[in-house]
Amino acid sequence: MTEHTVARTDELDDGDRLLVEVEGGEIVVFNVDGEYVAYTNWCAHQAGPVCEGTLTGTWDADFDREELEVGMELCREGEILSCPWHGWEYDVVDGSSLTSDARLPAHPVRVERDDIVVRV
Repeated sequence: MTEHTVARTDELDDGDRLLVEVEGGEIVVFNVDGEYVAYTNWCAHQAGPVCEGTLTGTWDADFDREELEVGMELCREGEILSCPWHGWEYDVVDGSSLTSDARLPAHPVRVERDDIVVRV
C-alpha cells in the first residue's frame, strides 16, 4: 500500500468531502465531526459514483403499543450517504450499507501535522 497526501485539514470543514484521483481511481475523503474517512467512489449496487450522492440523515421509528402511535425522528444528520444512481444508503462513518451487508471500499486515513494522508 502507498500513502498519498490528498489535502490539508483546513481545506475540509466539518461535513465537507473532497474527491481526489489517486493511482488512477477516485477516492473521496469526508470530514465527519472532525474525523476523516476515505472511500473508493464506487457503489456496491451497480458501481455508481456513490460518494457524489447526498449526505442526509435517517429516520428512527418507534411504536407505542399502549397508545398505538408511531413516533419518527430524523437522526444521524450528515452521516448517511445516498448513491445518486439508485439511492442505496451507506453510513459514512463506517462505510456499512443501511439495506444490505455491502460496504463501501475504505482506505486508512491519518493526519500528519496538517496533512490528510490516505493509504491506497
